Formats: sequence, C-alpha cells, structure tokens
Amino acid sequence: MKLAETVTFGGSGLDRAAQLRGDADALADLLRKPDTGVLPVWRGKPLIVGEARDRPAWQAADHPIFAHADEAPIFLGLDNGAARFSRDISGWEPDEALDALNDFLDPSEQHFPGMPRDERFSELRAVMSHLNARDAELIAAAKAIGSWHETHGFCARCGGKSSISMAGWQRDCDICGAHHFPRTDPVVIMLVTHGNSVLMGRSPGWPEGMYSCLAGFVEPGETIEAAVRRETFEEAGIEVGAVEYLSSQPWPFPASLMIGCRGHAVTTEITVDPEEIEDAIWVTREEMLETFAGNNPEMKPARKGAIAHFLLLNWLQDTLD
Repeated sequence: MKLAETVTFGGSGLDRAAQLRGDADALADLLRKPDTGVLPVWRGKPLIVGEARDRPAWQAADHPIFAHADEAPIFLGLDNGAARFSRDISGWEPDEALDALNDFLDPSEQHFPGMPRDERFSELRAVMSHLNARDAELIAAAKAIGSWHETHGFCARCGGKSSISMAGWQRDCDICGAHHFPRTDPVVIMLVTHGNSVLMGRSPGWPEGMYSCLAGFVEPGETIEAAVRRETFEEAGIEVGAVEYLSSQPWPFPASLMIGCRGHAVTTEITVDPEEIEDAIWVTREEMLETFAGNNPEMKPARKGAIAHFLLLNWLQDTLD
C-alpha cells in the first residue's frame, strides 16, 4: 500500500538515536541543552498546547512540574537534532474532577498550577488527528513506553523491584539482575470485503452507533494471515480466503501494533459470537460514503486517526494498492 505510512502515528523519520540510550554522560548533556524538550505525561495524558490542541507542550528539564516525577526521563530521540524526552508525573493530584477518567473517551483536561492556561493534559485519542506526523510519533512512543513502566515495576522472574535503565528502554531487577524490555502486542485489524460491501462490527460498551473493522490479538505460534481468518470467523462466522497486508499503526492504548489487512470473504452469512462482539453487519460502499459524510443516522464513522478510519477511507477512495 503506497500510502501505508501516512496513517496516524506512522513513520515520520524520527531519529531514535538508540546508540545514546546507554550513555549517561551524553544524555545528561542533552538534558542541559536549551533546545531540549521534556514532555510531562500525567496518567497517560500528554501535556498539549494551543487552541487547536495540536502540539506537545515541551518543557525544560528543570521545570518545577518534574518535582512530581518518581523516575528518570525517557529518551525518545532527536527531532531535527533537538533532543526529546518524556517524564511521568502521575503522582500529581489535580484540583479538577476526575469522573471521566474511565470513560471510553475522556474529554476532561487537567491544568498544572502556574503553567499557561492553554497547556493542559489531554486524552491522546481526542487530539491525535490534530498532531503533525513527528509530534504524533513522539507522543505515541512516550505514552506506550510510559504505560509499560507503569505496569512493570517488578521483576517477572523473581518478583523483586526493578529500576529504569537505558534511558527508559529497559528495566533491571534490583535483586536478580534480570533485564526486561518493553513489549508490543500484535493485533490484526481486518478490512473484510465481499464485492461492494465491507464487514463492520460493534463491541459492547462502545458509544451508540459506533462500528469499526473487526480486530483481534495474534496468538503465539500464529501467522498474521491465520489470525485474520480465525478472528473474523470467531467474531462473525465469516470465512476469509486471501489475505493482504495493507498498513500498520502503533496504537499506544496501551501498547499494541495494529496490523491492517484486507481479507476477501468467501462466505457472507453472519453468525455473531456474543462473547466476542455485540453486532456485525455488511455495509455497502454507498452506505459507507453516507456514513463518512455524517448522513447515516444508524452509524457513526470510525474515529479519525484510528487505522480503521484510514483503511475504510482508502477503500472508499480506491487507493488500497
């Protein structure tokens, strides 16, 4: 697919400068540079700036906000030569109400005292389509690696406490010395078509009218193609023949790699597994065009920025090749 890397969080050419991760002196020098930016992240929400909520709010390494951090900065890479780091400050307790934190999409924003009013912690899913490619890649990396640290504070081998190392890209056990590395979970997401129609599914708990492409985790010992066929059959009872890879998307909620594929259905009768999804339907190209235009009262378009939206849009535009 020629447009594969134009998906949100797609490759922007970021220099991750992995050779610097083990060089403590070089990292310390970078943190002292005036053009270095450190992104505060609070409970998975990056600090965003601007009326359009379209830019990360980079801060100096010695900003008072980082008094709330309990681990070292994570080195994200070099952005046109300028060093970029992130740092978790989830220990801070804001004054704003936190009722929406567990919603499907958290619309709330949190403001740190003394910072400009337009610098606020925002849900990444709410702003991801506003970001340019480089900022989106940097924030996705910060959120994904930060989520891993949040849930991997102890050694999987002996249970001892682990500590951050390699500029955030490794944890070392303080007891047995084991090294632990960030994980990425592969997920297939399927644009399953039959003639002029595409298969759409709905999970319980989604907002009313929301449908998307079917998706599921790749199991150990399984190929991508086999996962596409298995997940489609398990969820909707549809058999898939040929499978083609289209595009991938890092999806930091918390740490998935969405592997976008096209599956060619060889059956059309839907049998939904209620343990997997709530509903599945065939949608014609004409109906999907109306949905994307906002003219379908029965269905909302896939969220802009998600790979499902990207795949469906390219299907509608006949640009999957």
